[in-house]
Amino acid sequence: MSITGLPLADGLAAWLAEPGEGIVLAWLGQAGFLLRIGEAVLLVDPYLSDHLAEKYRGARFPHTRMMPAPIAPGTLPRVDLVVCTHRHGDHMDPGTLPVLAARHPDCLFVVPAAEMAHAAGLGLPPRRLIPAEAGVLRPLRDTGLVLHPIPAAHERLEPDEHGHHRFLGYGIEVSDLRLYHSGDCIPYDGLAEAVRGFAPELALLPVNGRDAERAGAGIPGNFTLDEAIALCAETGVDCLIPHHFGLFAFNTADPAAIDAAAARQAALGLRPGLLRPDTRHALRLR
Repeated sequence: MSITGLPLADGLAAWLAEPGEGIVLAWLGQAGFLLRIGEAVLLVDPYLSDHLAEKYRGARFPHTRMMPAPIAPGTLPRVDLVVCTHRHGDHMDPGTLPVLAARHPDCLFVVPAAEMAHAAGLGLPPRRLIPAEAGVLRPLRDTGLVLHPIPAAHERLEPDEHGHHRFLGYGIEVSDLRLYHSGDCIPYDGLAEAVRGFAPELALLPVNGRDAERAGAGIPGNFTLDEAIALCAETGVDCLIPHHFGLFAFNTADPAAIDAAAARQAALGLRPGLLRPDTRHALRLR
């Protein structure tokens, strides 16, 4: 796989309005990504509002944005599919998803089966909701895309009373490309085997880490950068794009540390290669 940077000089909306070809990835901030497959547009965990800043105003951990959303949800010119990994507000955003549903009447929403009622409660039309279950492949209409849901441990695995996992990651298979978005996750027994079985070339992993202070405040954590690198090295992933940083000051990672790790990997010729995402650029995947 090769990756080429594409500057978004005129912004994300202008770029999406242009004719597209191939497969292109753009970071939306936090855990959010946009995948353009030809003309079709897939979003993963888009957090494009200030819902959490409003919800937690005056709280111990205010969710004030460190970076602006790269695009307002109501200005996306096309969205065919939205994939959500879990119900937390920066992943299943009450300020973004209903706007997308209203603006794009043919858009479908994939959510964990355990969170179908929550998604409907946000105002998403039930007939446009697709439940995702770990281990159950999901071919998706008109996209040539197949989802491979994989359990995620947002500090722990959390199945509901029916055995449906509340936290999921997704293997995304399209054309000859396989990429893995873990959702919010830490290492757990069986994860490396699941990722190795899917055999992605590219992994999108959160690297904001975890600690007792955040856990004590009810804020579960994610991989550390070293753990994300180790998972990719263990499973044969060629390229890692770390994310889930740079949005909330209490729950971020140091971009300089990511750059330093990328330089070390490159200097030693190690797998995976690291590439820090930037909302000013898209990435063409070949």
